Amino acid sequence: MIKQNTFSSRDELDLAFAKQIAQQLCDAISLKGYASIAFSGGSTPKGLFTHLSNMTLDWSKVTITLVDDRWVDTDSQDSNDRLLRENLLKNNAVKARFFSLKQAEQLTTDYLNTLNKQAQQFMPLDVVILGMGEDGHTASIFPCSEQVEQGLDATNAPCLMKTVPTTAPYERVTFNFSALIKAAHLYLHVVGDAKQQVLQTALANDNAIEMPIRAFLHHQDKTCEIFWAE
Repeated sequence: MIKQNTFSSRDELDLAFAKQIAQQLCDAISLKGYASIAFSGGSTPKGLFTHLSNMTLDWSKVTITLVDDRWVDTDSQDSNDRLLRENLLKNNAVKARFFSLKQAEQLTTDYLNTLNKQAQQFMPLDVVILGMGEDGHTASIFPCSEQVEQGLDATNAPCLMKTVPTTAPYERVTFNFSALIKAAHLYLHVVGDAKQQVLQTALANDNAIEMPIRAFLHHQDKTCEIFWAE
């Protein structure tokens, strides 16, 4: 199921989205004493990060993580870890706890086992903000990868896994569908006409192997709220 929100400008979207997310984090803290949120990378959320970093809430009780990340040095321009540290973990949000997906040199099975155990401290997530590629991938669940079926398996217990896309560089660490769909609040954040066209294609049928974002958009029991601006 989906709910669509359309804005006349990206800044209008970013501010409204930041306010909504901040309120949901506050609600989670009031309910259980802490909150957790996972963001996607790329250039799309930079404005959102700036607005959100200035929101007033008890950031010390918030765990921030990434939906996925490339297995690169955390100082690399291609690192989502770096993107968050430079654009979100500042101003008021500097007090938040950041759960990095890259805490080792090698992406091994043992490392993933350790990372999955650590992630259980804040699972299930309160808020998840997905992005979407022009091929319909989301998180690092790529239609071209050998791991696409594993990534979309609703019964897959470990929340984090390794993926190796064939149409994009680098190995990846990603939360899988099974973990992301359990979020209390699920969003898709996209901007521009090109992504709107991809979105319409994704909404046209429910073949998730072809376009993994469809697993979220067509889920019968979960609403994916879409924030879009031209």
